[in-house]
Amino acid sequence: MPRPIAQDHDDKRDAILRAAARLFADVGYGRGSMAEVAQVCGISKANIYHYYPSKEALLFDILDSHLRYLRDRIGNLSFPSSDPKAKVLHMITEVLLAYQDADAEHEVLLNATKALPKEQQQILRQHQSDLIGYGQTILTLITPPDIVADSGKMRALTMSVFGMLNWHYKWCRNADAETRRAHAKIIAQLVIGGAPSLS
Repeated sequence: MPRPIAQDHDDKRDAILRAAARLFADVGYGRGSMAEVAQVCGISKANIYHYYPSKEALLFDILDSHLRYLRDRIGNLSFPSSDPKAKVLHMITEVLLAYQDADAEHEVLLNATKALPKEQQQILRQHQSDLIGYGQTILTLITPPDIVADSGKMRALTMSVFGMLNWHYKWCRNADAETRRAHAKIIAQLVIGGAPSLS
């Protein structure tokens, strides 16, 4: 008979993901072990294997959960205004807020993705592609039509914006929501002011 799933299974799983992400970010995925993950989680090594059969499975769930959350949060945005500039500001703000308290996951994404099988890497890349696609759709609202029609230039603009957002954690670690909103406004002003002049 299968072992029943505990009522707090999801909460414990989430706690394991956060603790493991922090460990892998601090010491490196290659150096971190399942025994160390169990230790920082305050559970036995046997118990950690009840949730994840391998370190690789744990790594994939860290990254898959992180990217699906980002993708779904940005993909399901409700905009408070129909004004294109307001939509761009809202999108950029939401990305930075979504990154809050996820510095470890972001670090692991940058440095450990290649440790996964190609098939799993492709799944993660698709999540990222979807996220960037949602952002690009919003950016087209303030971009000249000739740039929107040029896929290379539009991608360059979109990736430049996400570059600023993705590396925010490096130059402003542990930023609170207020700081993130302020930085989002600066980035949005740069983009809103600069995009129309790209033609």
